Amino acid sequence: MGSVDPLARPHEQPPHRVRVSGFWMDVTEVTNEQFKAFVDATGYVTVAERKVDWEELKKQCPPGTPRPSEEQLQPGALVFSPTTAPVDLRDFSQWWRWVTGADWRHPSGPESSVAQKGNWPVVQVCHEDAAAYAKWAHKRLPTEAEWEYAARGGLAAKHNCWGDEPVDATRCNIWQGDFPWRNTAEDRFERAAPVKSFAPNGFGLYDMAGNVWEWCADRYRPDTYARRAAGGTGGVGVSPMGPDTSFDPNLPEASDVRVQRGGSFLCNDAYCASYRPSARMPCSADTALEHVGFRCVRDAPGPPPPAPLAPQPK
Repeated sequence: MGSVDPLARPHEQPPHRVRVSGFWMDVTEVTNEQFKAFVDATGYVTVAERKVDWEELKKQCPPGTPRPSEEQLQPGALVFSPTTAPVDLRDFSQWWRWVTGADWRHPSGPESSVAQKGNWPVVQVCHEDAAAYAKWAHKRLPTEAEWEYAARGGLAAKHNCWGDEPVDATRCNIWQGDFPWRNTAEDRFERAAPVKSFAPNGFGLYDMAGNVWEWCADRYRPDTYARRAAGGTGGVGVSPMGPDTSFDPNLPEASDVRVQRGGSFLCNDAYCASYRPSARMPCSADTALEHVGFRCVRDAPGPPPPAPLAPQPK
């Protein structure tokens, strides 16, 4: 796990060896059609469809933050809004906006729809929503270690999911042009793409790079790998589950920050280059975004029990 590539961030270091137990993984990100089946069967209401609970929200805000207006507390989610000119890339608030009425059925706002997009990845789902679907499907969310192993597709220590060749518009759905204001869409998609629009990796898994970020089970800490290396014995870590508590220095008030993997249609070399297998991103577990979805895993069955001994002759 991890990388020392020039594009790698400090929280991807140091590289270290991990062994994971066998598991099955969804071939694609969970689609709108699959998520609809879950909602129809259970009546589940996603976090983005619920009115914002100010008492819970203010726990994640700096002390003294004023209460938002009633309009701002209505159900909604964060939607990508490209700028009209180059901007300071350190301020992501310039291209993300809160939109009332944005949810998994209306990913870009109330006037958008997934009615004809059954095979697009479901987005605007929080960690809680993803975990609820996984439980219903008798699956679970992958750990970081499982996700990275799967993303590499059998190519250990390679820069990308397909090897060391550079990223281009034929390999995955990311941002071409100048982020966040000019997208040339050389890959044919300005935002999310239908699943299986690009070739799979060596394990037959689609969109392990780009398209939409994917929730993992692990809590996030920027020093997870450093702690693992310092506390280990130099051997191979076995099925690590992530830290017991989370912390994001950029969002210190957040009580539950989870790891996302894989990058999205907004990834660009000039900004985040997170289409790489080792790239990891923190996100508050209760946040829904237009470029975040998930896929599930299932534990591989164990070895069959030994056959009963044949009766011995008397």
